[in-house]
Amino acid sequence: MKYSFKNDYSEGAHPQILKALTDTNFQQQGGYGLDDYSLNAERLILEKIKNPISKVHFVSGGTQANLIVISAFLRPHESVVSASTGHIFTNESGAIEATGHKVHGVETEDGKLRPENIQKVIDVHQNKPHQVKQKMVYISNSTEIGTIYCKKELQELYHYCQERDLILFMDGARLGHALTAETNDLTMEDLAKYTDAFYLGGTKNGALIGEAIVINNENLQEEFGFHLKQKGAMLAKGRILGVQFQELLKDNLYFDLADHANKQAMKIKKAFRDKGCDFLSETFTNQIFPILSQSQIEKLSENFDFYVWKKIDDEKAAIRLITSWATNDDVVDYFAKEIAGI
Repeated sequence: MKYSFKNDYSEGAHPQILKALTDTNFQQQGGYGLDDYSLNAERLILEKIKNPISKVHFVSGGTQANLIVISAFLRPHESVVSASTGHIFTNESGAIEATGHKVHGVETEDGKLRPENIQKVIDVHQNKPHQVKQKMVYISNSTEIGTIYCKKELQELYHYCQERDLILFMDGARLGHALTAETNDLTMEDLAKYTDAFYLGGTKNGALIGEAIVINNENLQEEFGFHLKQKGAMLAKGRILGVQFQELLKDNLYFDLADHANKQAMKIKKAFRDKGCDFLSETFTNQIFPILSQSQIEKLSENFDFYVWKKIDDEKAAIRLITSWATNDDVVDYFAKEIAGI
């Protein structure tokens, strides 16, 4: 059986989470997120971001989080700006558009949005009320091509959005990997200061399922629960999400798992560097995109599974490799030897 580097959710869940779910299984709790575990997990998040006015809501997955946040925050005639690589633009089967909101995709080389990218969209939508009104900026950290935002970039985006009455929303499906990258200078506190809302992804970092939406802007908090319920995201057994995030956050497990995945990816990155390979993007997270010849791709495909991400020319393409919290040293060493032999 081939070893898969296709994603970071091929495995089930970290053993500590499974144990916690089993240990608490027969303890009766309130429903719909009012259980002790969810309330404690919310408290742990608020302690880490040091923003007591923020509100936390747990949902089952990333697409669900994006769909509910965007549809809740925007009025029917308002739209959202995203990098063209953004998950809401390319990989959610039109989930946002299905709620009635246009997504403007912007081409960027590194998957990150900057004020000038957003301004270009706004500049060509001045024929009001005949065109949709841009109201939200959607970013991912880490991005879909593994890059991350530095503190200065996030501050500039946030201040730009504040000046133009735009909502800044960060997709954090791989937020743990961004915050533990060796080049990162953002903290959890910064996310609370410089976004209107973000979410902490669990599905791709050791949990069975689960994302924690954090709404920092008080003006966006009211009646959010109605949107969760209406979209089928308010689980009767909300404890399943609460237990997992409690375990991930109480002893820094969340960041330890992300750091492990990043380090395994960097070992693989070094193996490709030693081979003289170029990369589609310069990343320090758990996603890497080496550019290989077709024959090299075919050779590696014999024992490993991965996506061919982007065609470079007739002879070469970039592949995407993702490591996870469970990627072990033996697999990485074996893969590195295979890379040396291509």
